[in-house]
Amino acid sequence: MADSAPQIPKSADATLTKTAAKKADKNAEKAAKFAAKQAAKAAAAQAPPPAAAGSSGKKKKADTEQKTEATPYVNKTPQGEKKDMTEPMAAGYDPIAVESAWYDWWRQQGYFEPTFTEDGKVKPAGLFVLPCPPPNVTGSLHIGHALTVAIQDTLVRWNRMLGKTTLFLPGFDHAGISTQSVVEKRLYKLEGKSRHDLGREAFLEKVWEWKEDYQQRITNQLQRLGGSYDWSRVAFTMNDALSKAVVETFCKLHEDGTIYRANRLVNWCVKLNTTLSNLEVDQKELSGRTLISVPGYDPKEKFEFGVITSFAYPIEGSDEKIIVATTRPETMLGDTAVAIHPDDPRYTHLHGKFVRHPFIPDRKMPIVCDPIVVDMSFGTGAVKITPAHDPNDYACGTRNNLEFINILNDDGTLNANAGEKFKGMKRFHARGAVVDALKELGLYIEAKDNPMSIPICSKSGDIIEPIMKPQWWVKCQDMADAAIARTKAGELVITPKQSEAQWYRWLEGIQDWCISRQLWWGHRCPVYFVDVEGVEQDNADGANWVSGRNYEEALEKAKKLDVVQGKNFTLHQDEDVLDTWFSSGLWPFSTVGWPDKTQDFSTFYPASILETGWDILFFWVARMVMLGIKLTDKVPFGEVLCHALVRDAHGRKMSKSLGNVIDPIDVIEGTSLESLHAKLLEGNLDDKEVLKAKQGQKKDFPKGIPQCGSDALRFALCAYTVGGRDINLEILRVEGYRKFCNKIWNATKFAMLKLGDDFTPAASAKPTGSETLVEKWILHKLNVAAIETNKQLVDRNFMAATSAVYNFWLYELCDVYIEAMKPMTDEGASEAMRRSAQNTLYTCLDGGLRLLHPFMPFVTEELWQRLPRRPEDKCPSIMLADYPVEDSTIDFPDAEKNFDLVFSLIRTTRSIAAQYNLQSNLQVHILATNPTLGPLLSSQVPTIVSLTKGCKSADVVTDASAIPLGCGSAVVNADCSVHVLVKGLVDLDEEINKIAKKLDVVNLGIDKLQKTMGQSNYEEVIPENVRAANAEKLRTLETEIATLTQSQEMFAKLK
Repeated sequence: MADSAPQIPKSADATLTKTAAKKADKNAEKAAKFAAKQAAKAAAAQAPPPAAAGSSGKKKKADTEQKTEATPYVNKTPQGEKKDMTEPMAAGYDPIAVESAWYDWWRQQGYFEPTFTEDGKVKPAGLFVLPCPPPNVTGSLHIGHALTVAIQDTLVRWNRMLGKTTLFLPGFDHAGISTQSVVEKRLYKLEGKSRHDLGREAFLEKVWEWKEDYQQRITNQLQRLGGSYDWSRVAFTMNDALSKAVVETFCKLHEDGTIYRANRLVNWCVKLNTTLSNLEVDQKELSGRTLISVPGYDPKEKFEFGVITSFAYPIEGSDEKIIVATTRPETMLGDTAVAIHPDDPRYTHLHGKFVRHPFIPDRKMPIVCDPIVVDMSFGTGAVKITPAHDPNDYACGTRNNLEFINILNDDGTLNANAGEKFKGMKRFHARGAVVDALKELGLYIEAKDNPMSIPICSKSGDIIEPIMKPQWWVKCQDMADAAIARTKAGELVITPKQSEAQWYRWLEGIQDWCISRQLWWGHRCPVYFVDVEGVEQDNADGANWVSGRNYEEALEKAKKLDVVQGKNFTLHQDEDVLDTWFSSGLWPFSTVGWPDKTQDFSTFYPASILETGWDILFFWVARMVMLGIKLTDKVPFGEVLCHALVRDAHGRKMSKSLGNVIDPIDVIEGTSLESLHAKLLEGNLDDKEVLKAKQGQKKDFPKGIPQCGSDALRFALCAYTVGGRDINLEILRVEGYRKFCNKIWNATKFAMLKLGDDFTPAASAKPTGSETLVEKWILHKLNVAAIETNKQLVDRNFMAATSAVYNFWLYELCDVYIEAMKPMTDEGASEAMRRSAQNTLYTCLDGGLRLLHPFMPFVTEELWQRLPRRPEDKCPSIMLADYPVEDSTIDFPDAEKNFDLVFSLIRTTRSIAAQYNLQSNLQVHILATNPTLGPLLSSQVPTIVSLTKGCKSADVVTDASAIPLGCGSAVVNADCSVHVLVKGLVDLDEEINKIAKKLDVVNLGIDKLQKTMGQSNYEEVIPENVRAANAEKLRTLETEIATLTQSQEMFAKLK
């Protein structure tokens, strides 16, 4: 079958179910057909139009040849075998062709796996371990994940090429809430059923099928992006080994009291029917009255938020009333007190009194004095207290020993505690009903706009309800203190610095962590309720529970409890599952074998670095550090690198409903607008959201997304990455880097022609001493690029690192050396010069490709494999080759300085040619007034002619009188000027006037500089290097005056 993309083997993590396997095969087939179709479209678009009637047969033949070249690429390499490099290089860069086959070969050869010394130890260069943040199996990866892969794989490949033992450990997260939610939505959309219709076991089978399908999709994406993961160690948070680590952690922490049970307020999501941590709750800011749709209600129905409602409670035994206010009127049904400030003179007479609940006659509520919850200056100075449904009221209820009354069922309806009138109502329907009932009783006072924030579930968009639930909690303060201490001691480095500041701020204010989740998908809590026959027990009391690594261990623990002595009992495992972040928090050590003392654990833990988005620094990173120190007494990694968030070109957050979420495969392969639209239908968006998303796609990608390739995408994402929080990604910029790939391709192809088929590079890259100036210059620039790239990668400045490599390839190797070497390899050049120029070219190609490889793995491997090898070089792949580092043997600072002058002269000559619109037959005369400069420039005349477009001749003179009349002139520096013959090509009067204006400008510059240099304290105040630069600048300006004056006089003589 024609395969337009690498064939991706199935994940080593688990065997696919038959259903999932069929789906995977179908998906692969669809992907291959789609890629071929897109390539065919691209080819058709690039092909020339049919020959017009009357065109020659020769023209028709040329058209046919061009169309043949544009035929979609077919990968003929058997999976896992090395690509055949004997085929001629293609005319141009084709990312689909270039990126095919290499990944399978790398993996088949075991190049992604760590390598050791012969005696099995870490290599002398050191160890580099990077655990991949496990993507959720919720769905396919988006462009933000591609940024993660680009940065991480760049670091991994770089360290591997530095000779280190390297492990890039892949894996996947089960993502409890998110995955269960998306499967439930899909189930309802396709079959109209809920998970309860299927039952727990059957529903979990559906989730496992989803997991297998999307894990395979994600694996394909990661491999297409070139991630050099060790797939033999792939992990999944719910596989046997990692599940063992989860159970061990829970039991160990439960046994030492770090995990405990408590009936506390939790964040309850009615839509998902589960508890959420504070980190999973967003705060929506409202400026005042706002109507909002709420999940679970008719979309047309909106409810009022951002309003504070005042009403009165009757004082028992009196006609007096006390006025309170609330933003959630329905919660008054759970009120158990009214609080006042003990020092408020308005209410001194009410101390010890009670209020009557207007809708629940048997509820008598105390008026309590509480200086903490009450602000006398706010409102009436009286506060309604709902201990079971508000965090502040919960604390007040605890302080004052109030009754905690829960009025909400898990499905968001009101229970019997809310009273007969409201029982069974949905919570926001009850809101209006309570206000209406208060009005009927004459207790309603008013409603006013109230700026506020409301808690929103980050997963479902539902309004969060604080409710009382007996749950399992983790004590965090001691672990957080240990994390702070270790970080301050230098065991953990967090970059960028702003993330470190937030790190301390969050850990210092940490709260205990609720780890219970009312889900089916996840690690079931390994804890059992000991149900003793004939004994009344409290489910919320942790004393009635035992943890166990298995049922038998739990049973033995239960037998030792005092409450069961002499009695029959049964064990019931908790139905809840653990928060996803509980298992993810063990990732750096559970993936290498913990709690078992495996060889991998002793070798690869702690990891070298954890690279992730700053937005999960606390969700995930802090928990890994706390649990790592607690369970292993080691910080799990030495460095945390937080990358930016990817936004669209307009700075908007990526959102499916906006239609701006980009699949990296679409950027790699290219896709049409119609295909982008079609993908929207695969998700769970409703019809309105699909329409909105389509409009967004049409605006951003009117012609679809162009085919860019993985290398260009990776390079672009790294080039965007610098300290900061946001990346506004423009696809056109990615396309620009595809053109950079094409430039590298064409340059290498041209260079291969210059080298010739029989070329064998010298045994060593060390210079021979006979190199020309431009050779020394380019070798020096290669060394500078190597120094700069390594430095910036050490500093994690990916933007600067990519710039260093990009500039070397584009502006130094391609634009200068490859052009400058042409006369050195012409027929007239000596064999020694030709050979030297070829060896220098080879050294730069080889070094340049190796420098670029971590960023662009595919195109660099393809081109490097086409280069001949040095006689003793047996390295099979560029990914195993040495990364270029500083090399003192090619450090030529004098050559750099001298050739920079030559190139400055060339740029000046080009500028004169452009000024006079000269494109051919340029006659260039170079005036060198410094005696040492003449020989240098004379030796570079062939280079000057070669690098100056349209240059017919060039000479170097040391006397201004040798310059012919009628030249356009410009100064290079104080000792050198360029003169290009323009006689007969210009209006003499106009040129004389132009020169006069230039003289005025230069004279102003001299006056300004002389004024600065003439200050009385100039020598004392101005640094020596600045004084030297000013003196040189003055010399150059004076030379420019002399040159312009001479030109003016020469043009005048021609009149």
